[in-house]
Amino acid sequence: MDATELDRRLREEFDSPEGARRVVVRQARDLVDSGEYRNDTGVELSAEAIVSHLLDAPSERSLPEKWNWWMGSLGIAYGGYTEFLIVRWQRTE
Repeated sequence: MDATELDRRLREEFDSPEGARRVVVRQARDLVDSGEYRNDTGVELSAEAIVSHLLDAPSERSLPEKWNWWMGSLGIAYGGYTEFLIVRWQRTE
């Protein structure tokens, strides 16, 4: 997964503040590096796939909350994923 591409896509799709994007990109890199998503789903995680999943989250949520919504969905489907939740970030929204 290309972190620069993910940041660009998040900015375009969600018009979210830099701090929110930065924490989501960091968690996404950690998720990819762990191999957990690939092991559970059989596919590599891409910026396009991440944006697609985040677009499924309720629209009124912030970008980090959308990420957590998706991690919760993965946790229900496969177990785990709590280590990838965003528990704190600098709100500048």
